[in-house]
Amino acid sequence: MRHAWAALPWLVRSAVLWSACLVVIVAGLYVLARITGVLAPVAIAVAVALFLAALLDPVLRLLRRWRLPPSLAALLSMLLLVGVLAGVLVLAWNLTAGQFGALRHELTRGLANTRELVTAVLPVNDQQIDRVVGEVRKTLGRSKFDLVAGARTLTEAFGAALLSLVLLFFLLKDGRWMWGWVLTRMTGPNREVVAEAGRAGWRTLGAYSRGTLMIAASDALGIGLALVLLRVPLALPLVLITFIGAFIPIIGATVAGIVAVLVALAAKGPVTALLLLAAVIAVQQLEGNVLDPLIMKRQVRLHPAVLLIVVAAGTFVAGIAGAFVSVPLAAVTWRVVDTVQRRRRHTDPTAPAG
Repeated sequence: MRHAWAALPWLVRSAVLWSACLVVIVAGLYVLARITGVLAPVAIAVAVALFLAALLDPVLRLLRRWRLPPSLAALLSMLLLVGVLAGVLVLAWNLTAGQFGALRHELTRGLANTRELVTAVLPVNDQQIDRVVGEVRKTLGRSKFDLVAGARTLTEAFGAALLSLVLLFFLLKDGRWMWGWVLTRMTGPNREVVAEAGRAGWRTLGAYSRGTLMIAASDALGIGLALVLLRVPLALPLVLITFIGAFIPIIGATVAGIVAVLVALAAKGPVTALLLLAAVIAVQQLEGNVLDPLIMKRQVRLHPAVLLIVVAAGTFVAGIAGAFVSVPLAAVTWRVVDTVQRRRRHTDPTAPAG
């Protein structure tokens, strides 16, 4: 058997080995995805708690410098977060609640105008578009609302939110003690590697959480200013959609931009829509080339292709919540792996670059 294997060309042997490794990796990823799907509410709750803990870490450290006890500092940090979120939600609801019906109407008009433009520019007719729209509606109509499934989903969401808040409190109160306990269980050189990787991952998560919040605010401000200058109606709901969409890289900003352009097309015509499209592209270019490198730093940056795959995978596993948390988890994972590899190359110069 060994002689038969050695007699094979090296290219065939390499192909067999790489194929076997690929099968093992795909099988492992499949099993991990199934486990994550089953435990999605718990995984999302833990990820959200870590995200919020990294966001509130500067506030917590400031309160600890004022000699406040850990429990009180954690509680005040959480109260600050809840107060800000509640205030923003109440303000946004009071300003935009009555405009979402009009927003839906304007989107319908914008889609109708887009249809007219498509039939005028492309070699398609109304019957072909109606056929495609009918197929889409038929596909969407197959999924009927299940009251039991809806109640279960609502219960899981409420439980995950409550679990996130409880975990957030304990992470803020005892997070550093928990990490120190983990490090004390390490022996030899692994302790320093794990400590450095943990610090790098935590810095990455903090930079991502605070940077994403700042970039979302800047996107909403820039596109909101363009909406006001172009006198596009329903500016406030569109700004809110832009702000929320910025937390889902690439896809969220694209969807928010399309919604804004469709409303501008319906309300003001193609010229205003094109001007708004140019403004949206300019804001996104400013974000990608100036704000993102400046705020996020290089330690958080991932290739756009990686972002698309990660967001798609997170959406497939856990829906919108998965899309929100998939990118910071991927960024932290990459940073931890990169730190471990660099530490290994530093301690062992003969180790492969990886």
